[in-house]
Order: sequence, then C-alpha cells, then structure tokens
Amino acid sequence: MTETNTVLRLVPKKKKGLLRLIFSRLGMIVLLIIFQIAIFIALYVWADEYFTWFNGAIRIFAVVMVLYLFNIDMDSTAKLTWLNLIMLFPIPASLFFWFTQRDIGHKAERALVQHAIRESRERIQQETEVIYAPDLVNSGTDDLCRYVNRSGCFPIYRGTQVQYFPSGEEKFASLVEELKKAERFIFLEYFIIDEGYMWGTILKILADKAAQGVEVRLLYDGMCEVSLLPHDYPKRLERLGIKAKAFSPIAPFLSTTYNYRDHRKILVIDGKTAFNGGVNLADEYINARERFGHWKDTAVMLKGKAVRSFTLMFLQMWNIGVAEPEWEKWLDTVYEVPTDGYVMPYGDHPLDDDKVGENVYMDILNRARSYVHIMTPYLILDGELESALKYAAQRGVDVKIILPGIPDKKLAYSLAKAHYKPLIAAGVKIYEYTPGFVHAKVFVSDDEKAVVGTINLDYRSLYHHFECATYLYRTSCISNISADFNTTLKKCRQVTPETIRKEKLYYKITGSIMKLLAPLM
Repeated sequence: MTETNTVLRLVPKKKKGLLRLIFSRLGMIVLLIIFQIAIFIALYVWADEYFTWFNGAIRIFAVVMVLYLFNIDMDSTAKLTWLNLIMLFPIPASLFFWFTQRDIGHKAERALVQHAIRESRERIQQETEVIYAPDLVNSGTDDLCRYVNRSGCFPIYRGTQVQYFPSGEEKFASLVEELKKAERFIFLEYFIIDEGYMWGTILKILADKAAQGVEVRLLYDGMCEVSLLPHDYPKRLERLGIKAKAFSPIAPFLSTTYNYRDHRKILVIDGKTAFNGGVNLADEYINARERFGHWKDTAVMLKGKAVRSFTLMFLQMWNIGVAEPEWEKWLDTVYEVPTDGYVMPYGDHPLDDDKVGENVYMDILNRARSYVHIMTPYLILDGELESALKYAAQRGVDVKIILPGIPDKKLAYSLAKAHYKPLIAAGVKIYEYTPGFVHAKVFVSDDEKAVVGTINLDYRSLYHHFECATYLYRTSCISNISADFNTTLKKCRQVTPETIRKEKLYYKITGSIMKLLAPLM
C-alpha cells in the first residue's frame, strides 16, 4: 500500500497472463460454472440416447413452456423473443426459459430485499401540504408520486437545493470538497469502482475521515470482482476503518441472481448532502483515462430534506440480510434549504412487478406539451417505451435523443441502430455524440420536469437492475439541464434516413440479429 499525490491504492497493478487468470479465484469460479453446464449437457445427451421416451417428453415440455409463456405477465417483446428461441431451439431454449422462470438461487434474495423494504416503508412520512400543493395536483405530479411509492418510501419534497453537473469532472471536484466536510457518516453505493486517480483520491479522504471517527460504509456491485477488485477488498478496506460489502458477489454455482445487479450510484454525507447520476468511481468517468473518446456524463448534488430518501435507499440495500438493522440512527437529520421547486429521489428494483424507472419516463413522454430531450448510452426498447416515444413525436412534441458516437459495446450499439428507422419515421430526432461516449441518463421536458439518475433506456436497467434517480419539478437547475443538452447537441451528428441507408453492413446485420435477443441483453 503506497500513497502518492493524495492517491491511495490497495490493489497492486494487475499482472497479465493466461495462467494467472486460470488459477485465480475468478478463473476457478468460471471453470466450476462451466463444469456444471457440462454436467447438464452430458445428462441430456445420455438420457436422449438411452431412453427412447425422453425426447418425446422433452418436446411435450416445450409445448407446456409455450402455453405457460402466453399466460404469464411478461412484456410482449420478451414473449416474442422466447417464442422465437423455442421455435428455433425447442429443447435447450425451453430448458433455459424454465431455468430463468424458476429463478434458481434468487427466491431467497427476493425475500430479503422485500423484507428490507417492508421494514423501511414508514420510516419517512410524506408531508401532506407538499403532496396536495395545487401546482403538483394540477400537473398530475402528485399521481406520479403515489405510483412511485407503491414500491418503496419515496416522498416528494420541498426544501431541497439541487445543483446539476454537466460532466464527471465537475461532480468529482464538488464531491471531494463535500467529503472533506463530513462529520458523522459517509455512505457510498456504486456499480463500478476501479483503482486509479479518482478512487484513490476519494479513498484517501475516506480513510482520513474514518480515522477521525466518521462512519464510512461502501457498497459496490459484486461484478467488480470479475475484473476490477479482488474478492477480499472489504477486508482490505476494513484495515482503513471502512465498512464495505459486495452486493451479490460471484460464486461458483449456476444462479439467476447474477442477472440482478446493483447499478445505483449514491453518495450521502451526514444526511445533508447527496450525489446521484451516471458517474461511477473510475478514471474514465472524469476523462482522466480515455476509453471511448470523450466521456460525457452527468450528475446532481442535493442539499436538504430530499437527501433522507437517498440515505434510506442506501440503508435498504445495506441492511439486506442484517438481523438487527439500524434505521433511525441515520435518518434523524432533517436539513432544510430554502429553494424553489420539488424533488423526488426514487429507486427501482427487479424483485417486484412495478417497472418504476420505465413508467416515470413514460409519464414524462405522455404529459409533455412542447419537448422531451433525452441523453442515454443505450437504446434497447420494449414495445411500450418505443410506442410512447413515437406517440409523443407524432402529436407534435419535439423528441430528441442523444446517443454515443463511439460505442462501448458494439452489439448494444448495433441494436440501438435497429430502432433508428421506425423512430425517425415517427418524427423522433436522433443524434450521435461525435467526440465519444455518452453515459448520461437524462430526461428534461418543457422547462418544468427532469430526471437525472442511473436508469438507461435498455432492458437491463428497466427490468433487471437495482436503479435510482432524482425527479425534479420546477427546480431552478432544470434550465441548466436543458442548456447542457443544447450545448451537447452542437457536438453531435444527426441521424437521417440517408445516414441509415449508408450505415455499415455490419451494424445492419448485427442489429437485425440482436433485435431477436434484445430482452436477454
């Protein structure tokens, strides 16, 4: 462990090599999972060869799966995907569909998450005078708030100041200054953490604060252990006085739990200040390292009452499986800042029947009068969201979407392009950010509403991930969000029917094929 220029490192530089990968913990886990898959395949081949009735039984099983498919509550696009797969590959696709529906290894996690949410539902009360404010009622925003609260405890607040950051660099600079002010606690929940300048700088401050008696907790997604952090990273942080957990770490057994990731980005300081947005804790998010050209990201900083909701969201995830969880100790701060407008932090999770993230976006599209401007890194749409985008444009709303010009995932990029033609035909305007990659997740509409958070326009965010965002109504920073969109637009190329015709054959073919598998991505 060395300290250079305020940067703290706990992990030595990674050595490269095939043998290192094979004999690492990750390599052994992958080999064990492959071994399990091989056992299932061998059992299937053995049964097919020695039992004449086996093949017929499996085909009956496939028919039963198709009937089951048409009678369950599932997105119609996903149903079509599974039906096509079962038609093409009756036996393996039927077995795989059964495996995903049984949620092997997932029911226990669902019960723990739902218990944590039930335990916390009444921890923060909605202020009656706020929810019944005439401007909220007249705009229908009060109805949206009631819907969002079906799946958690997410009041809508006044008394909260919001600052918008049009880049990861600006968020990082403010985050560092705010961390230095911490007196009681610092809670961090991030999808990606990677050692480098950004995380090293933050880690140094966290270690110093922990030494001063500040409670520091870190929750990160277990997928970080695949390539970024060692499995014993929580123990290494513990030596610095930092409490840490990996959410759903990778283990050597087949399970559908790997499909549900903690994609949230939350940082709470003393219950007074919170950060939310697309920016993870890795150098590419602040352009200290270049991966896909210039990295365009966004974030917000909240000061005031609404911070309590982000504190609660963090605690809901932290307290999963905790026998005697603490709630009130960390929710006792009520910090009000005089300001205009309304703020509603909210979360979404894949373990209920509510598509909160998608429905908030659709509410904005359906109520828009003048414009809806969107920034998103991915465009992998289900039928409902695609219809909402097209309908908004067809009734005269100016719908603009900014997407990456340089992709981070070529298959997802190809699939996004497969949506271009029908959207543009309906009047949606699509742009690609020529300097690089857009990772921002932003909706802004009519100079009145905006969402900044972690929720992408793809199946993983809308159906499979734990997500969070900040809904804003008539807050002063909405003008800054709109201005940032327009500034970013000047660095984009517009997609037209002509550019679609001239698109590379690779993207056309790959996009058409991947559209068949879109709900599985």
